[in-house]
Amino acid sequence: MKIKMKGMAELSLSSHYSRSPNGHCTRCPISSQSPGDSKVVEDFRRRLKYFFMNPCEKYRARGRKPWKLMLQILKIAIITFQLVSFGLSNEMMVTFKEENLMVFKHLFLKEYKDQRVDRYAVYTKTDVYDHIYYVIDRFINLQNLTVGNHAYEKIEGEYTPLTLCQEFFRKGSISPGNDTFDIDPHVDKECISVYPLEPLEDETLSRDINFSLDFKRLLSVNIYLTLKAINLQTVRHHELPDCYAFSIIIMFDNRAHSGRIKINLENNVGINECKDWNVASTSGKNNHLLLFDSFVILACFTSLILCTRSVYKGSQLQYHYTAFFHTYFGKTVSWSERMEFVNGWYILIIVSDTLTIAGSALKIGIQTKDLTNYDVCSILLGTSTMLVWVGVIRYLGFFKKYNILILALRAAFPNVIRFSCCAGLIYLGYCFCGWIVLGPYHEKFRTLDKVTECLFSLINGDDLYSTFQKMREKRYMVWLFSRLYLYSFLSLFIYMVLSLFIALITDTYETIKQHQKDRVLVSQLKAFVAECRDQPDSGKYKIDKEPTCCCYCFG
Repeated sequence: MKIKMKGMAELSLSSHYSRSPNGHCTRCPISSQSPGDSKVVEDFRRRLKYFFMNPCEKYRARGRKPWKLMLQILKIAIITFQLVSFGLSNEMMVTFKEENLMVFKHLFLKEYKDQRVDRYAVYTKTDVYDHIYYVIDRFINLQNLTVGNHAYEKIEGEYTPLTLCQEFFRKGSISPGNDTFDIDPHVDKECISVYPLEPLEDETLSRDINFSLDFKRLLSVNIYLTLKAINLQTVRHHELPDCYAFSIIIMFDNRAHSGRIKINLENNVGINECKDWNVASTSGKNNHLLLFDSFVILACFTSLILCTRSVYKGSQLQYHYTAFFHTYFGKTVSWSERMEFVNGWYILIIVSDTLTIAGSALKIGIQTKDLTNYDVCSILLGTSTMLVWVGVIRYLGFFKKYNILILALRAAFPNVIRFSCCAGLIYLGYCFCGWIVLGPYHEKFRTLDKVTECLFSLINGDDLYSTFQKMREKRYMVWLFSRLYLYSFLSLFIYMVLSLFIALITDTYETIKQHQKDRVLVSQLKAFVAECRDQPDSGKYKIDKEPTCCCYCFG
């Protein structure tokens, strides 16, 4: 038996699928249902068209309310509110940490001024001892010095001491004048403890502490101390204050043995729930925030289930469409057409929901003081919010004038990836070359990561003159090479690579625009679905019962 379809060659019909009692599709002879073959094809075409409708068209076709659409709009509002609330709380926490770090530098680093940390160093033995004793003296007299609410840490009723540790080679005999040395590279470590509230006079510190350094073998001196503080600025925002434990490390780095001992102060923060607190007009914890975060998790979990269900239905329909074309028309379906059944927006929503659920759970842990990892929570919530707002483009895509951006990006993506891989190889070559040749003479090329950042900035036109200017006073051969290197890189990437990249996007955009203007159907699937002329409000999409033929119930 044969049928004729508009836009397609005359194809033979040999068999089709029927549904067995166990629910699986089985082949059945065409003679048993030959009178309704045209109706089966039209019904399946109509089901495909319904699948690719937007939520508003599906509502007009079957009266199905766009629950996923309404849920996504609700998610945009509640996730954005959640992010703003967390961002304000995170901002206060970060401000408190940074200001305390600056306070500790001015308290414990002798003659410290606001500047780059790597420039803070000492150069004589006397200065090293003076700076170490200065830290100890400041720690002992902290309560009489600080204007903040800092205090010593207590563990089981006892104060935590300041710990002074030095690391040095086990054995070292160095004589630069004779070009000789004898070193045992094993590293030993010695530590002493100084407890607070034990006043020591400045002139007796060296005698009471009994601390000496062998600078020929010395690698580093590290001072460890812990202080407690309470962040009271959250009270003004009707939030409970947090109790902070600052683990401070002051490092005297002598690993280079260059005569310059760099000093750096680092601060690790632990956030805990205050044991005993009382804030006027506050009766309990922020239960309303916990309830709101739980509501966000519930909404995202519901969205996750609905979108996963839609992706599963799309994969089923793709399988049936492939079998349908193979059985009725003897054609194979390309992978590009199969991927049209996979809605990338649903995948984006699934990823966003997963990140939001994980971030909200982590945020609840932070609010209950069981967890303190603000950075991971910020990454999860920030990325999920970004994806949610990017997903709004999907609804703008229902309008053809806005949809051209999405179509152009999707069509240009494979070519952009291939082009970027080729350009990336050239870029890496310039990175390695600049690192090894210009690194010793230019700060921006000192490390490989700095080279990549510098070259990317040059492509975008940043710091062009300063990069050239800093190489003027170098050796002539290096100066000449730097000119050839920079001029060739800028000419290649600014005038050629970027121009070709823009041309690639522009060409794809013009092609998509012309296709929309001429209404070109570029795939077999779109040509097949376009044969269905039934409008969404025609009433033909409403089905009272599930059909018995598998080809008829694909969807």
